[in-house]
Amino acid sequence: MDRKYTILVADDNAEIREVLRVLLESEGYDVVEAINGEDAVNKADENISLIILDVMMPVKDGYKACTEIRDKTMAPILFLTAKTEDSDKTMGFCLGGDDYMVKPFSFAEIVARVKALLRRYYIYKNGGQDSGSKIIKIGDLVIDTNTNSVTVGGSEVILTDLEYNILLLLASNRKKIFTNQNIYESVWNEMYVYSASNTVTVHIRKLRSKIEKDPQNPRYIKTVWGRGYRIE
Repeated sequence: MDRKYTILVADDNAEIREVLRVLLESEGYDVVEAINGEDAVNKADENISLIILDVMMPVKDGYKACTEIRDKTMAPILFLTAKTEDSDKTMGFCLGGDDYMVKPFSFAEIVARVKALLRRYYIYKNGGQDSGSKIIKIGDLVIDTNTNSVTVGGSEVILTDLEYNILLLLASNRKKIFTNQNIYESVWNEMYVYSASNTVTVHIRKLRSKIEKDPQNPRYIKTVWGRGYRIE
């Protein structure tokens, strides 16, 4: 591991916190624990590399905590929950979550998810487009791949790493239609499953809300009905 990452684990169940702490420390991570959502908000800052956030917590639930944490840091958030409904996953993604795992989870899977989220986030944050970096202009939309920054009409737009990578994928391949499967496998770097379609749709919706003046009639990210998305 090139650098030391600090992971905030927020869960009101002490046994789960202990299991995650031992597991993550064995992988070389530093771990900070939070006993509820309010505690998680207070401990989330720029020193935290990733946040594992239980949904059902006292004082302040994970969804509310996520909203407030996003005002402090864009570090990736991995939700843990006993809920399996797609609507619950959609809620988490809309509020700024990056991934979602259902309890009980396997140790191998959570370690894999943590590593993938950290890899994506820090490549995005530190500039992963070193080879052939450039500035992409589409109308008032400007993507600077040297700094991984996005502006619309001269104003900076703050995107998560997943939102940025979706936008970059589409903008770097103008007029090409990308299905949900194409986007998921390119951006998430994971094998596509049916439930992943909703994940992509939610992230596209969130991205549009940030870059489009009228998300219902998008200027940049167009829907090609029955096929996917493209930027013309």
